[in-house]
Amino acid sequence: MRNLFYIFLGGGLGSVLRFLISNYTQKLWNINSFPMGTFVVNMIGCFLIGVFTSYFIRVDNYLKFLLISGFCGGFTTFSTFSAENYSLWQSGNYLVLLFYILLSIMVGLIAVYLGLQMARN
Repeated sequence: MRNLFYIFLGGGLGSVLRFLISNYTQKLWNINSFPMGTFVVNMIGCFLIGVFTSYFIRVDNYLKFLLISGFCGGFTTFSTFSAENYSLWQSGNYLVLLFYILLSIMVGLIAVYLGLQMARN
């Protein structure tokens, strides 16, 4: 039951921070129709989940529920990523759509890898 509380707490914090960072980023870097806010949040989340996973492979405690399942789960947003891609497709922005998908996957994998490597050192 305590683990569920930590997931709940981390998820709430992650969701609020996602909202704030995504909105601020989108206002700061409004690049055509590219969803920069969601992209930045998801890449930060990929990096953080790499760092947290690397640490919690060695140390198993309640913080993994707070930080990985809760915070990262609430912070990153695959549903928004998918909805934005659908919107780009519907509006005919195929080049931006392809760029967003490929960039998100490639940079996301690199961010997870960097997070894992930084936490190991």
